[in-house]
Amino acid sequence: MKFMVYKDSIGTKGLAVLVGNDWRGEAGTNQDSSLLDLALAEPSQRADILTHFAARPVIDLTEVELLPPISDPGKIICVGLNYSDHTDESGYKQPDHPTLFPRFASSLIGAGAPIIRPLISEALDFEGELVAVIGRGGRHIDKRDALEHVAGYSIFNDGSIRDFQHRTPQWTLGKNFDGTGAFGPIFVTADELPAGARGLRIETRLNGEVVQSSNTDKLIFDVATLVSTISEAITLEPGDVIVTGTPSGIGHARTPRLYMRAGDVVEVEIEGIGILTNPIVDEVAPLQRVAV
Repeated sequence: MKFMVYKDSIGTKGLAVLVGNDWRGEAGTNQDSSLLDLALAEPSQRADILTHFAARPVIDLTEVELLPPISDPGKIICVGLNYSDHTDESGYKQPDHPTLFPRFASSLIGAGAPIIRPLISEALDFEGELVAVIGRGGRHIDKRDALEHVAGYSIFNDGSIRDFQHRTPQWTLGKNFDGTGAFGPIFVTADELPAGARGLRIETRLNGEVVQSSNTDKLIFDVATLVSTISEAITLEPGDVIVTGTPSGIGHARTPRLYMRAGDVVEVEIEGIGILTNPIVDEVAPLQRVAV
């Protein structure tokens, strides 16, 4: 099944399910928990879910605000250097263990919302990535069982402020500016995709031009490995988000460098999931105090 989370014109959140060719929505529920509950439903329950939503109103996606599929994840764990071509272009030695760093929910935005280029930097870069959403938590998860803990998949644009990212070896500050973590809009249950979401074309476009093009088969540490490895140290919980890494083509590695600017439009498309589209805007300067 495919889901989207939205907010209507009066500010009520809703959960939409794709029924045939229509998105049909139901408002007023706890979207994070409802989405996970429905995503984890037994196959025998799927027909009842679709029947329920078939009786709900059709949602005009042009009249609602699309939100991240999980609006307030307990953990957002990002993976760096997980495609060898991106590692090469970034000038790093390929690590033999997943390179992990956190994102915070305060940086998240939905599809259609503007990615914000901050006042203090011009180095806003794109990174199209596959997202795995945890449905069943656990610690010390065996790799053989790891995919059973994944509820489904979505899309991320890990907007990075490169000059701030590279001020320290930890990357965290440059990966967490407000309004830079685009997420969604579609969440696809794991059963609708190949195991571990392998073999999917992933592409990023800036103003219609392809700037990243790869395949999730090229992930060095696949989804099962990431879930198992992370759980060696950290208890994974339902709703936790794993952002699995970006392929080559980033703007920072180009000559001349290709950073995003106000007026640009960036799209990330993953086969079988959908397209995440966001415009770029400049941060608005705060009002200056006038001395009296």
